[in-house]
Amino acid sequence: MRFSRIFLIILDSLGVGATRDAHLYGDQGANTLDSLIKKTKISFPNLEKLGLLTLLTPQETNSIAYYATATPVSNGKDTLTGHYELMGLETKVPYQRFTDTNFPSELIKEIENQTKRPVIGNVAASGTVIINELGAEHLRTGALIIYTSADSVLQVAAHEDVIPVPELYDICAKIRQITKKDKWKVGRVIARPFTGKIGEFIRTAYRKDYALEPPEKTVLDNLKDKGYQVISIGKISDVFTGSGITQSFNTVSNLDGIKKILTTLKKDFTGLCITNLNDFDSKYGHRRDIKGYAEALLEFDNYLPEIIKRLNMDDLLIITADHGNDPAYMGTDHTREKAPVLLYAKQFKYPKRLHNLDTLAVVGATIADNFKVTKPTIGKSILKRLE
Repeated sequence: MRFSRIFLIILDSLGVGATRDAHLYGDQGANTLDSLIKKTKISFPNLEKLGLLTLLTPQETNSIAYYATATPVSNGKDTLTGHYELMGLETKVPYQRFTDTNFPSELIKEIENQTKRPVIGNVAASGTVIINELGAEHLRTGALIIYTSADSVLQVAAHEDVIPVPELYDICAKIRQITKKDKWKVGRVIARPFTGKIGEFIRTAYRKDYALEPPEKTVLDNLKDKGYQVISIGKISDVFTGSGITQSFNTVSNLDGIKKILTTLKKDFTGLCITNLNDFDSKYGHRRDIKGYAEALLEFDNYLPEIIKRLNMDDLLIITADHGNDPAYMGTDHTREKAPVLLYAKQFKYPKRLHNLDTLAVVGATIADNFKVTKPTIGKSILKRLE
């Protein structure tokens, strides 16, 4: 069974249970989906039809989709690591994190020298909190607000009236070059523009991620090289630095991303549409907002029937995640969890539960197999198991 179009939707951080090595990350017992269900009592009937909720049990249920869990093999639990593995790359050396130590003074001095601006902050913090704490000083001095989080990131916040968005992008591009050195190699540098007045600052939709270039070709590159369309929705293009992407659409929210999926479903193309719905992670997981996370998942669940309705007979829908971020767990970090893999097509005759998949790269391998392009070195295709 082969498909003309594949729609891959990454529900950013929707883990379905701790991996066997979760203790190495301090994440024993984490389970993002289970926490949402138990803490809020909100139900997700359409995802349940695809088998998602059954993944929390060893049971099998009547489902309209094939469903399984996939266990990450890469060393790390950050955005870059998860997306790379989905597209066939294993990360063996984790990216630098400065959550506990803050950024070294040597790095801060280098940033100040190259950007000609002072730096304030240099702490691990919530972005919305730090702009309210340091926003007034930033307005007065023009200093860069630099902070990190539990992820491998260096974030730069600036008011659009002080540092216009194009200038902030230039600054982040310079910092990206600086942080390619091994000792400072973070996965992403992120521009975080904001507006408003003191006490009422709000982040705008002009966030931009400056990720490291993929170390090798991914399934996205292999598709593009063979002439297939690779349409990116959300932060996918930023994550892969545009590599392997033929068309890209930024989003300002999950809902915006969902609407762009629905629009793309109307288009005539052959290839892959890959979407990241980031609000689950950035707005709710990291902030430990269980209710907000569950309501956001319910929003997606409510749109799922329309997404399915617009699929062609020769389309395949894959829903998965890149890591976990249990909003009921301690701290604000991602959690080391298995990812759901739900596969739906209108022509499926015998959908069922599949054995647990031993890497997220099974997703990329299956996509590569479908379009007969070079398969990744990790992950085995399950295309032949779909009937």
